[in-house]
Amino acid sequence: MNDLIETGKAGPSFNDFLREQGIEEEATEIAIKRVIAYQLTEAMRRQKLSKAEMARRLDTSRSQLDRLLAPHNDAVTLGSLARAARAVGHSLRLELR
Repeated sequence: MNDLIETGKAGPSFNDFLREQGIEEEATEIAIKRVIAYQLTEAMRRQKLSKAEMARRLDTSRSQLDRLLAPHNDAVTLGSLARAARAVGHSLRLELR
């Protein structure tokens, strides 16, 4: 058994680590955008909705839709995300905590 690992004690949380590194807020923003992009993509898949049809519903180009769905693209407006959510029959909900 490794004597360097103390059993029964969890270390600091991952959020504590991110906070210590000064990147908690940025990491949270990226994670939220990734989740929303994933949820939109999954809603499109469930509805058998092509990107071309989704772009048509949003009155935009396919390349613009690709940017909207790109998990790393943080230059997406809330309005664009809300319109995309409505296009697949959902709504976008934000809250302060």
